[in-house]
Amino acid sequence: MSPTILFDFDGTLALGDGPITAFAREISTRVNDAEFIGRADAALAAFESGEHSYRDGYDAVTSVAVSEGIDRDVIGASYNASRAILGSHGAAVSPPAGLAEFFERIGDQANLELATNAPGSGVVAVLQSWGVAEVFDAMHFSVGKPDGLEPVIAAALDRGPVLSIGDIFEFDLAPASRLGADTALVGATASRSTAATTMRGASLADLYDEIIAWVATSTSLSAIPNTTSTERSN
Repeated sequence: MSPTILFDFDGTLALGDGPITAFAREISTRVNDAEFIGRADAALAAFESGEHSYRDGYDAVTSVAVSEGIDRDVIGASYNASRAILGSHGAAVSPPAGLAEFFERIGDQANLELATNAPGSGVVAVLQSWGVAEVFDAMHFSVGKPDGLEPVIAAALDRGPVLSIGDIFEFDLAPASRLGADTALVGATASRSTAATTMRGASLADLYDEIIAWVATSTSLSAIPNTTSTERSN
């Protein structure tokens, strides 16, 4: 038995508004409305400041588009186009500080998995550019969170303790909590969410020490034989 840490990608491993701005820009181009970007930026700022309860930046931009009657096909095509340039100058992202070193400290003691609703295009290339792609034991794309995350977590729980880390409680952590896994909330909502979590921080980097301690404790617990009370008393 060994512990598993399940990482979300956008807002958890990949930081920065570059891809969200690219998404808004693609919508703006498709509907021929240069001012849409400004309205999307205002919604994004409202989310980050806590003035509006969007799930994340993508939800903020999508909500503005939907409220203005922009067709769902246009929104979907714009999202796909923004993902195609992920990691480029037009959709720049960066990892939490010290990510590679953090993975080196825990990679031999825990299974590391990626689970994201995003398509795989661009994600692996970004992780490779950071030198961390090879640390993952499994990568799950287009998961369909929240419901689609449950079988991933259930399979991991069959192997031992699980810690699910993400920036959207309803999508990344609620399924884990329902199944009895531990949870870590990061990002803009970590300071204001009232949901019960195992740990939380403004960034994944703020939780490195807690996660390392969780791995150590989980590894020790996993090493204890599953014996009956009679066997333990003899």
